Amino acid sequence: MTDNIKLGLKENWQQFTILVIVNAFVGGMVGLERTIFPKFAESEFGIASTTAILSFIVAFGITKAVTNYFTGKLANNLGRKNLLVLGWIFALPIPFILIYAPSWNWVVFANILLGINQGLTWSSTVVMKIDLVGEKDRGMAMGINEFAGYFAVGMVALLTGFIAQNYGVTPYPFYLGIAISIIGLLLSIFLVRDTRIFVHKEQDNVKTVELGNVFAETTFKNKTLSSITQAGLVNNLNDGMIWGLLPILLLSFNYDAKNIGIIAAIYPAVWGIGQLFTGKMADIYSKKALLFIGMLLQGIAILLIPYFTEFYQLATISTFLGLGTALVYPTFLSAIADATPPRQRAESIGVFRLWRDLGYAIGAILSGVIADIFGIEYSVLTIGVITILSAMVIQFRMPSLRRTKQSLN
Repeated sequence: MTDNIKLGLKENWQQFTILVIVNAFVGGMVGLERTIFPKFAESEFGIASTTAILSFIVAFGITKAVTNYFTGKLANNLGRKNLLVLGWIFALPIPFILIYAPSWNWVVFANILLGINQGLTWSSTVVMKIDLVGEKDRGMAMGINEFAGYFAVGMVALLTGFIAQNYGVTPYPFYLGIAISIIGLLLSIFLVRDTRIFVHKEQDNVKTVELGNVFAETTFKNKTLSSITQAGLVNNLNDGMIWGLLPILLLSFNYDAKNIGIIAAIYPAVWGIGQLFTGKMADIYSKKALLFIGMLLQGIAILLIPYFTEFYQLATISTFLGLGTALVYPTFLSAIADATPPRQRAESIGVFRLWRDLGYAIGAILSGVIADIFGIEYSVLTIGVITILSAMVIQFRMPSLRRTKQSLN
């Protein structure tokens, strides 16, 4: 059944390219909110508390995290393509809810739908690309995938900032979401093919020792998998803080929506573009070293934010934060895939993405509470310290990943 199936990026470039384009639309849905939501919350609903504003990130993070897990759990049974299409169906009502929301609770509900959308669609495209390319090009595949998604986040965040500056925070920025969701759904229905058969092909040639309990091994038992998982959680913890608090902090520095949009967009744009290079680096260099350097760079950049308030200083910090995140993001996924048998890979990635995206909720709650009690500066510094501690866990607990497929306990 698998005799005619060939693994590799070059061998499957057409289907791979379609999935890259689809994931760009997936990222675009998140980009709708990156710049304008604090102003949207205050001007449309009179919400000024950072904790209340960050409630939409909490709803998004928890929902996406849980959906990630079930997407990985169900991928082999229900099919990757079916889950991808289902994710886009959940996206369709989101921009309409944001445009016509009569209360903040409706906005939170829209972000629950967004979390489901992202968990189903992004997880599916990640697993499908890994299925297609095999072991040799896995890092590059993840770099291209995450580039497409996060570069789209940055570009749509930049675009919504300009639209909000010229036409107001609603409804015009959300019209983009209508187009993104419809096009993403149509591409997934008519052009994407399921990739489960590629898993069977790879499994035939791999002698990896299967994990006993995938959830427990990925979460805390396996030193390699659990070290990667905690770093993923902390990465998104600090991203949740940046997403929610950076625009608020920039408003306190008297930046307008246009400049907030530029600074907010630099970080995910550099994160996205950088992965075109760091993904390939993960195929060549030590994954452990890339994860350590990337988390350390993020932590240092975050610690500098409260003390450098000029536009170009903040733009530079945003650039280094993006570089640090670019180093770790594709490496997370390729490292998880390297340490997991093909048939258990989707589930292990789902567990990793469960904990990673819970970081959004934990980061939003933690940074919001600290900001309301002690001020935004202390919140930012706390998240920076946590990020540096995560780098230390990578350095001192995680074994070096080897290319040989052995059990890495």
